[in-house]
This record gives sequence, C-alpha cells and structure tokens, in this order.
Amino acid sequence: MHAALGAVTGDWLLGRRLGNRALAWGAFFGVLPGLGVFVAGFFDTARELAAERGASHSLLVMALGSWGIAQALVKLWRRENITKRQAGGFVFGVWAAHVAVDCFSVKGAALFWPVSQTRLAFAFLDSGDVLFALPMVVAVMIRVIQREPAVKKTRGKSVAPAASHRRRYVGWLCASALYALTCLGLKFWVTAGFQADLARRGLVPQRQTQSPAGASPLFWRAVVDHGDQFRVGYRSVFELPSSPVRWTVYPKGEAALAKVAGLREVKTIMAVTDGWWLARPHAKGAWVGDLRPPEFRTWGSKKGMVDSRLVDSWVIDTDSQGDRLRRGYVEDAATTEYLKRMLARVVGKRESWEANPRLAGVAGSLPEFLYAED
Repeated sequence: MHAALGAVTGDWLLGRRLGNRALAWGAFFGVLPGLGVFVAGFFDTARELAAERGASHSLLVMALGSWGIAQALVKLWRRENITKRQAGGFVFGVWAAHVAVDCFSVKGAALFWPVSQTRLAFAFLDSGDVLFALPMVVAVMIRVIQREPAVKKTRGKSVAPAASHRRRYVGWLCASALYALTCLGLKFWVTAGFQADLARRGLVPQRQTQSPAGASPLFWRAVVDHGDQFRVGYRSVFELPSSPVRWTVYPKGEAALAKVAGLREVKTIMAVTDGWWLARPHAKGAWVGDLRPPEFRTWGSKKGMVDSRLVDSWVIDTDSQGDRLRRGYVEDAATTEYLKRMLARVVGKRESWEANPRLAGVAGSLPEFLYAED
C-alpha cells in the first residue's frame, strides 16, 4: 500500500519533470518511514515497539529528514534543474502521505513526537485494506506502461497530447480516494448506532473508538473505556441505529501491573497503546495485550463458547537478563470459518458470530470467562 501511494504521490509532484523515475523514487520514499522498525530490531522489543510508527512518523523528523535528503537529490537531479525546495517538497509530500494513511488506521502514528507519544488515530481504514490499495497499483501500472505522447507544435502553438490514458490514471486514483471517503462516512453511520445503544443502557464512557473489524468497511468494532473495564461490540453497516449491540466486558486488570509498573517496558506499552491495554498476572511478571486491533475469534474449543485472542500481546519477564519483553504468539485470523462467520454476521446472522465469550491466549493461564451484555 505505502509503495503504491508513494509512487502516485511522487508522480503527482514531479512526474512531469522526472517521468517514471518519480514513480520509483516515490515508491522508495513511500516505504522509508516504516524502515525504522528494522533499525530498532537490533535493540530490545520495547525500543522496537516504540519505533513502530513512532519518531519516523512525526512532523519534526519529516521536516528535518526532507531537508537533509533534498541536499543529495538536487545533485542527483541536476540535469532536470530540480531546486532544493522542489526536492524537499517531493520527499515531504511522499513521506506525509505514508504517515497520513497510518493515521487513518486504528493504531495511528506519533505525529507530534517528541512533544507527545500519543498516536493520532482516526481509525476508519484498515492498514491492510486491499480495496484501497488496488486502484493505486493499477494507476501505477498504467503510468509505467503507457508513455506520454510527444507534444506537437503547430505555428508556434503547443497541441495538448491525447489524454485518454491520463483520464484512466486519474480515474483509478479517484477510486481510492472515494473508497477512503466512503469508509469515513460509514464510520459516522456505525458510530451513531454504537452511541445510541450506550445511551439506551444509560452508560457514559470515558472514551471510545470504532474501527473496521477486518479488511472491509462493512463490519465494525467498537471498544468503550469505562475506567476499570472495557466493552467490545460489533455492528454491521446494514443495521439501523436502533439495533442492539452485544457487548463483551473485559476487566482491565490494572492490579496485575502493580509490581512491574515502574519498568521501562511497561511504560512503553502504555504509551504505544494509548491506554487501550489489558493486563493479567503471569508467573514471571505480567501479560499485557492491546485491545485496539480486532481480536482473533475461534469457535468449537468448548461447546457454546467463542474464544478471543488479542493480536498484539506481550509477556513481561522480570527474571530475564536481557530483553524483558517477549511478544505473544499471533495466529492467522483469516481462516475459512472465520471469514464465513464474519460474512454471515454482516448480513444479520448474529448467532454465527456471537457465543459465550472467553479471553484466550493469555500466556500461562487458562481461558478466562467473560461477561456479555445483550
């Protein structure tokens, strides 16, 4: 996604001056902000976690990095007479496009680092949404394959080249933009339904977030913060605001961090997850999970039960002499059963998706029975 977005952004900024090289350079700078996590990989897990969508996604680093890279690009593009201002604008524009899309996701990006570690997250577009990325990929292919016809001159006047392929190119880009705007509009629609259900129950949350429950804008998930517990619920875009929501209640478990709250690793998790975390006791310290991304759900391990496993989780090992943070095991959610049940839930078959909930996947513990509110 980021490479395709960077390519079309680069072409829009300097395509007329650099030709297809603008696509290539745009794709390179489009993925560059995400490469910082590989550098952090030489350090411990906590620093790697902080680097993911961290400093490299901030306005400060974008501005300084664009200025520094522009010094080299003007020498490389000397024949095209590209100025430092144009080169810097090219890098900043592509970089900003990458960061903007990350801000559209539920995990967000640390746009205001180092002033604030909080990730800015609008949470209306899944970072792996193929329907958003595919039109941009097609647009890049059109731009690479089809060349601009030479501009002809008649009696001193320039004749504009045929623009049919240019219209197709722009059309595919508009498709991506329209899709993103549609996702944003659907978020307002489902948010109204979640809030209406909370109001009917007389619940006033401290904060809440809604995001796509998968790589599709047809199914949405809400996480509601009530201080010492969270509520998680799902809605289809085909449901009216009056439709009830089945909420699963997750105790936050803050007491599990009492003995390790002062560790750097714990502070990093709290900052990166913006407080949307669960904690459970562990023999070596504590288990912590991020509740923002949609959890993996499995059925059939026990009759009438649905097990939820958090995508991002960590074990804090106070006995470790090296890295005290260990990532949890992540399963593949895109099973045939999972997708079938999700599709059935989208069209209104609640029983295919809901069941008596349990929190599974907590290292060192058996599945925990959770309370559900119909």
